[in-house]
Amino acid sequence: MRPTPIALLPLALVAGLAQAQDDDKLYLFNWTEYADPAVIDEFEQEFSVEVVQSYFTSNAEMYSKLVAGGDAQFDVVVPTDYYVPRLVASELIQPLGDGIEGRDNLMPAFRHPSYDPEDRYSVPYLWGVTGIVYDSETFPDPTPSWSLLFDPEVNPDQPFALLGGDPQVLFGMACAYQGHGFDCTDREQWIEAAKLVSQTLDRSNFTGFADSTAAIDQIARGVTRAAVTYSGDLDYRKADSPQTYAKLKFYIPEEGSQLGVDTLVIPRRAPHPELARQFISFMLRPEIAARSATYAYYRTPNEAALPRLDPGLREASQLSDAQREHLSPTPELEGDQLQLLQQLANEARSR
Repeated sequence: MRPTPIALLPLALVAGLAQAQDDDKLYLFNWTEYADPAVIDEFEQEFSVEVVQSYFTSNAEMYSKLVAGGDAQFDVVVPTDYYVPRLVASELIQPLGDGIEGRDNLMPAFRHPSYDPEDRYSVPYLWGVTGIVYDSETFPDPTPSWSLLFDPEVNPDQPFALLGGDPQVLFGMACAYQGHGFDCTDREQWIEAAKLVSQTLDRSNFTGFADSTAAIDQIARGVTRAAVTYSGDLDYRKADSPQTYAKLKFYIPEEGSQLGVDTLVIPRRAPHPELARQFISFMLRPEIAARSATYAYYRTPNEAALPRLDPGLREASQLSDAQREHLSPTPELEGDQLQLLQQLANEARSR
């Protein structure tokens, strides 16, 4: 009989085959360009395994993949903080248990977070902030405000993009601009934000939605002049190719923005959960955390890693009281709240 192609086998069976045949592999589902290849090589050599990486560009994409059976395909996933409760509620990730070493290296500000108060399901990996990337030749001295995107009088004709993916960040930006704070969850404030988003999408110079990395490249190519990105993504590209991205600059809007913590979690049906715990413990080592932050140009929550960073990244990684005044974690939503947000977002995009 002709063998059944792997692609046609039930996902659970495929996962079982993978576990049986590939005990020397760790399957990592990560953001693009977010793990130092040298760090991955070192883990592979120390534990005599191969790390197989797959990538996503938004939390929504990651979540959809896990819902579709990816929780049986991957050993470690890297969701942003506010998605951890959703993954727990959907039974897509498992408790980490007692096998994680190195939690004591974390700064107090990143222990027992609101999204995982008992540190049961996640470990913080890297953190950063959401802001506006812009062409400094087009906008030589912009006011550090969301108005560059949302106010047609401030930007009447220059092309701009908004961040794709989860609508919660989009609505958070609109809420912040309207004076309600990035972490707004009030129904009436969301309705007001949805109206602003709808009006913004109708403007002739709105070019569409773009993820963080695509937004940067669009500005570098002249497709757009302003967009939303994450701090580390721009820093990474400017360091890699200074000339290509020389005219791009970044600011955190004065009305407030997102402080995002990307975490390490283990899917509920991970093929190799023990190896996953070893990987997470490995990433918590101070020297490894420092190298990870230096590679990705994101900030580390690992206090023991700070002395190993260059002065600029060391200073940026220490979450100050002043930063806390302008930055908010994305609030966790569930049930009716989450359904309402999605409904408003769909209506705003369809008008």
